[in-house]
Parts: sequence; structure tokens; C-alpha cells
Amino acid sequence: MTRLAILGGGAWGTALAQVAARANHEVLLWARDDRLVEQINARRENPRYLPGVALDPAVRATGDLAAAAACEVLLLVVPAQHLRALAARLAALSAQRPLVICSKGIERGSGAVMSEVLAEVLPGRPLAVLSGPTFAGEVARGLPCAVTLACAELSVGRPLLNALGSRRFRPYLSDDVIGVEIGGAVKNVIAIACGIVIGRGLGENARAALITRGFAEVVRLTRAKGGRPETAMGLSGLGDLTLTCCGAQSRNYSLGVALGEGRALGDVLAERHTVAEGVFTAEAVAALARGLGVETPICDAVHAVLNRGADLGETIAGLLARPFRSERA
Repeated sequence: MTRLAILGGGAWGTALAQVAARANHEVLLWARDDRLVEQINARRENPRYLPGVALDPAVRATGDLAAAAACEVLLLVVPAQHLRALAARLAALSAQRPLVICSKGIERGSGAVMSEVLAEVLPGRPLAVLSGPTFAGEVARGLPCAVTLACAELSVGRPLLNALGSRRFRPYLSDDVIGVEIGGAVKNVIAIACGIVIGRGLGENARAALITRGFAEVVRLTRAKGGRPETAMGLSGLGDLTLTCCGAQSRNYSLGVALGEGRALGDVLAERHTVAEGVFTAEAVAALARGLGVETPICDAVHAVLNRGADLGETIAGLLARPFRSERA
């Protein structure tokens, strides 16, 4: 593997371009905005999404999707709700290139995780999922982290592991694709809830309880969807949940803080040019859980606040008034 393409010019895509370049690959960073492509190549940084981080000389931005699709490996880093559209464009462009899903979410409407979307639109392609506790800025600057690389076919996963791994970017291999995807998607919804708790002034005890009970929802949904509960206890589950629910850099957590402080969702989103995936995933998680017969009261509450106009105070009161039960339930 010598030429890798990163499809998505946001902060995480730019960080992964740095990862691939440090692993001695030639990297094409595809972005749909021609102006951003020009800025990245001229300034050697991503001024919109990751300002102040000097890009490796091996990274070059492009707006030509066909050129990016010709690379040996494609890392898909567009927002989860846009992955289907990108995959449809790739169907006519790319051959049997390995596809690494780096988006975390569940598709609204279909309830499909990202690997299911690609299996439908690009059947037969070698697939892997990269997920774990990472903030883009830290990864881009070369600070150490560990992630999970999940691939049903380990013969595909192992070369990818070696291609992306380094001393400061440490991927661990898994064959539980579904389990890794559920952890990465649901943690964003729980992070919004944690932000609301802190913004509302409910304290650290409440946040710790919410993380723990939110983790129980991740485990239940993972099992019901066909993943392994032990996957939820790894980097892509508990690790990512902990970081996203406690780190001020988290877009989902910080959005929740703003909501807890009384700000309107529309006003918060209007100020941002980055995507908080949990806003869109909350509805999909709630629908998926209902369809699988899984109880997810925290995710349901976040969905009600974000998408159904539920009163925040009444929603919190409703969670606190739930019947006492066994912790293992």
C-alpha cells in the first residue's frame, strides 16, 4: 500500500491523512469544496477544520473524486448521513479497493450501520471499520492514541493494521464489525446527554451514573444487533464513550452543555461548521432499539429533546422517576 485516499476534508479526515503520511504513504485528501482544496494545498494546513496544524509534505488535497478512488485504499470520513451518497458515486469509479469506514453513526430512515450501507451500495467490496477514542487535533499533532480496526476478513484487516499503525497511532484488530459500529454511534448520543447534565448543573455524580447506564444501553443494543458484548468493553466502546462524554473537545458533549444551559438547538447548530453526529444518530438509535425490542431510555430521552420538542426539565424528571431495578437489567 503506497497511495491512500482520505475521502472527507474535515478535521478527522485531515488527522487521518496525517496518520497515513506518517506511515510513509502518499496521501490524497479529497474534499468536495474546491476553495478548501486550494487553501489546504497553498497553506499546507486545513484552515477551516484544523487550523494551526502543519500538514505532512506527503499529503495533497484534491477535488477529483476519480483520482482519489484510484488509490490502493480508501478511508471514508464523510458524515454518516452522507455516506450512502458518496458510496453511490464510488460505485462507478473504484475497483475492488479496500474501504475503511471512519464515520460513526446509524443512518436515519433505514436504521443501517455504515457497513450495512456500503454492503448494499457497494456489494462485495473488502470492508473495515476504524473507531476508537480520538480527538482529531491530538491525532493530527502526533499525540499517542489507540483505536480498533474491525474487519470480518482478517486477511484484509491485517495489512490495513500494518499500513496505518505506528508507535503513536496504535490500532488493535477485531472481527466484530457490528459491535465496533454500535459503540461508535451510540456513544455520541450518550455524550449529548452528559453535556446536558453538566450544562444543567446536575454534577459529576450524575455524569458518572449517566455514562455507566449509557454503557449498558450500548451493550444491550450491541448484543441485539448481533455484535459481541465484550467488544463494547474495548476501545471502540467504553474507551470512546469515556472520552466523548468527558472531553471538552467533543462536539457532541459541548452541544449538550449548550442545551443544558438553556440554548436552542437551532442556534447552537447555526454557529458551527462541524457535525455533531449524535444529533442525527439519536433518532436512528431510538428507532433501531424499538425495532429490536431493546430498552434505551437515555437515547430515547435525547431523541425526544432534539427531535420532538420535549421539555428538557420534564425529560430529566422522567428519567429520575423511572422504577428501581436490578443493575444487570
